[in-house]
Amino acid sequence: MKFRTKLANNFFSISIAIFIAILIRSTLFEPFNIPSGSMKPNLLVGDFIFVSKYSYGFSRHSFPFSLGDKDGKLFSGKLFPSEPNIGDIVVFKTPEDKRTDYIKRVIGLPGDKIKIINGNIILNENLIIRKKENDFYDNDKNSSIKRVRKYKEYFNEKEFEILDLIDNGIADNTNMFVVPDGHFFVMGDNRDNSQDSRFSNVGFIPFENLVGKARFIFFSLENSRFLEIWKWPNSIRYNRILKKIQ
Repeated sequence: MKFRTKLANNFFSISIAIFIAILIRSTLFEPFNIPSGSMKPNLLVGDFIFVSKYSYGFSRHSFPFSLGDKDGKLFSGKLFPSEPNIGDIVVFKTPEDKRTDYIKRVIGLPGDKIKIINGNIILNENLIIRKKENDFYDNDKNSSIKRVRKYKEYFNEKEFEILDLIDNGIADNTNMFVVPDGHFFVMGDNRDNSQDSRFSNVGFIPFENLVGKARFIFFSLENSRFLEIWKWPNSIRYNRILKKIQ
């Protein structure tokens, strides 16, 4: 009898712990790992970040496995909605499968008109100013280009760094994009190495697909996997820990 009581108490405690963890993950913060270089130089491969789930409101995609309702047959829209600002770095579910998590920067809001000419962004007929900075040196062992041109772009009060790998990239010149109501236009900061709203397989991002806003880096490893603990002493990027994401 005592064994059954102890087992029941342990099960109850574990269940409460799991419930609290899911609640925090769904409503407050969720950790994500950066697996690719599409957001260099601001987010690097091996960065571990926290994303605030409450920033833009809650949808089915705020919860684990999208509540098993990725097509919105039971739960659609947003609770407590709040639109992102241009320049926010957001995590979202891709419109293509509503399962895969992407992280990009918001460049266009509903109603905005966007065109890319020779790698420069024209937003609502205004040229987004960018200024050349010192080159970015890439230590990623999977990167074939180690020295990359870096610029700073200025969106009103928001400014951030971007990379430009090559001239005349595949998406350096585009047609005009008009952002539909309830959608957003996103781009990676590594402009020539990012699948984003410039491409039809991503396209405009529905508001309810936004999972949250990237807030800060809580851990970072260079050319090492998280479970390769023996590599940590030489792989931890100490200068990136607790760094705020701009």
